[in-house]
Amino acid sequence: MTTLVDESEVAYHEDDPRVVPLLPEQHHGSDAAVRIDSVSKVFNGRRGNVAALDRISLSVAPGEFVCLLGASGCGKSTLLNLISRLDVPTSGVVQTIGRPALMFQEAALFPWLTAGQNISLALKYAGVPRGQRAARIEELLDLVRLSGHSDRRVHELSGGQRQRVALARALGQNSDVLLMDEPFAALDAITRDVMHDELTRVWKATGNSIVFVTHNVREAVRLGQRVVLLSSRPGRVVGEWRVNIRGPRTIEHPAVGALAAEITLRLREEIASHARPGAAGGSVSSLPRQPTSGEFRASA
Repeated sequence: MTTLVDESEVAYHEDDPRVVPLLPEQHHGSDAAVRIDSVSKVFNGRRGNVAALDRISLSVAPGEFVCLLGASGCGKSTLLNLISRLDVPTSGVVQTIGRPALMFQEAALFPWLTAGQNISLALKYAGVPRGQRAARIEELLDLVRLSGHSDRRVHELSGGQRQRVALARALGQNSDVLLMDEPFAALDAITRDVMHDELTRVWKATGNSIVFVTHNVREAVRLGQRVVLLSSRPGRVVGEWRVNIRGPRTIEHPAVGALAAEITLRLREEIASHARPGAAGGSVSSLPRQPTSGEFRASA
C-alpha cells in the first residue's frame, strides 16, 4: 500500500529530521540486511506447546526502516529475539548481515556506570581497542546530541537522555542492523516526538537497517518506510503497507492519520477474529488469513 502527498504543498530539505526517504520501486534483492524465510517458533510448556510465530517470511533491505505492529502477545518481541540471535527458530531460516544490535523498551543502562562507561562497555565487546574508545564515545554522544554528558550518572539523565545513551550504545556495536523493541513507549508525548525526529536523523546519518516494534500505529506510520502487521498468536504477516509520504512527517500529519486509521481498522479486525468463540488462539493447526494488499492514496 502506498501513501502519496503532493510534495509541492510545502518546501523542505532532505536533511530535515522529519523527512523519511522514500523507498525505491525495487528495494529488495539478494543482499537483504535481514531475511526471514518461513520461520516458526513453538514454545514447549507444562500445558502443551504454544505457537508464537507461524511461517513468517520477511526481508529488510540495507538501510530500510521497517515497523512491526500487532496486538500484545502476537510474537513481535519473539521475532526480534530470533533476528538478534538471542533465540533460535523451531523451523525456518533467519539471516542477517553481521550480528544485529538490540535496543529495549527500557534504557537498561548500568546505574553504577556513567553514560560514557555504559557506551565503553559496548565498544569493548565490539572489539574496539581501549585507546580508541574515548574518541568513539564522544563521536557517538555527539551523534545523539549528548556532547558533554559522558561523565553523567544514569540518575542525572532524563528519560529521553537515557534512551539517547542507549541508542549510542547500540550504535557502538558497529552493526548494520538495529532492532528496537518499543524504545519510546515509556516516554511522555513531547519527548517521544523529539525522539522520533532524532531517530530519523541518526538513521539517515548512519544508513543502518532498522526493525522497530511498536503498539502505536501513528508512531509506525511516522517513522517507517514500510509497516508490517502481524496477526494475533500465532504471529503471521497479515498486512503490509508501503509508506511514501513526501515532505516533513509528524504524528499530526493528515496522511499519517489517514493511513494509521486504515491500519488500525485492519488490526481491530484481526484482534476480533481471534476473540470470536472457536478461534485458534495459538494452535499450530490454525489456518492463515490472506495478507492485506492494495494501494492507499491521501492528500493533505
